[in-house]
Amino acid sequence: MKKVDKFLIGWEEWCGLPKLGLPIIKAKVDTGARTSAIHAFDIMSFIKNKEVWVEFNIYPLQKNKTVVRHCQAKVIDKRYVMSSNGHKESRYVIETPLQMQDKIWPIQLTLSNRDPLAFRMLLGRQALNGNVIIDPIKSMVTKKITPKKALEFYND
Repeated sequence: MKKVDKFLIGWEEWCGLPKLGLPIIKAKVDTGARTSAIHAFDIMSFIKNKEVWVEFNIYPLQKNKTVVRHCQAKVIDKRYVMSSNGHKESRYVIETPLQMQDKIWPIQLTLSNRDPLAFRMLLGRQALNGNVIIDPIKSMVTKKITPKKALEFYND
């Protein structure tokens, strides 16, 4: 894996998951989490080319359930992860490219129902390690996007 030049991010940032058809999603930076997580629902596994895949839906925008994206990805693992409420839960793990600014690198994501939580996505240590410098006081360092502008990314 080629290392990208490190750049500054804040505690929350806009990023993209282009392979999942998500041009923009707001993520909370969580250095306490090892693996990144994304809000997914209607998660179903299936076999494709003798490999386990999952299909799932995502509401990519906070406080907006009118925009939904259907995604598919190859499963690379299934792990028990400590959830935000302190319970262990079994989650599918996928790998997909993460885009921040003009940089793209692969990350692992667990699929979890984060509906009651404020952020649709958490960026954990593994995704951030060697790629970014975090300023926990700052927010939206890479780009500032209004909710109206964010919606325009999904009006196609």
